[in-house]
Amino acid sequence: MEFRVIALPAFHAASSGIDKEFDFSESGVLGKFNNYFSSIIPSARDSFMPRDFLFFDEENQGMVWWWALSDGMDNGGNEVVEFEGGYYLTYTYRDGDEETNGRLYGEALTFIENSDVFELDARFNHYAMGHIITPAEVIKAQGWAQMETFIPIKLKNI
Repeated sequence: MEFRVIALPAFHAASSGIDKEFDFSESGVLGKFNNYFSSIIPSARDSFMPRDFLFFDEENQGMVWWWALSDGMDNGGNEVVEFEGGYYLTYTYRDGDEETNGRLYGEALTFIENSDVFELDARFNHYAMGHIITPAEVIKAQGWAQMETFIPIKLKNI
């Protein structure tokens, strides 16, 4: 598997907060947050990068969803957090295919462990994250979405 290495910029994000129930239903923490950010239509200059990131918060043992805010964007009454940005190793898979995701995640960790250049950079608010990269109209037409996983890395002190 070939992986991609990208840099995410620092940003402020609206946060769903911790959801230990993993509840994506309409009344659940994650479902309500999905409704909040799905109603936002970013300007053309803000629509080219991923804006929402879902991850498991290791310290608090729950799922968290972020929406990257632009200047003047409504936070929907959600807590606003600061993300410092950083390097990420990424890969894609069909959303919901946890067998493939698990295999690719293991391969990515092995790649990082064996790298002369990179090391894992997991820490508070800097975890592996996921983002659906398929446009909504394509998901509707084909019936499935592609997920991109972002694993935090940093340059080794060489």
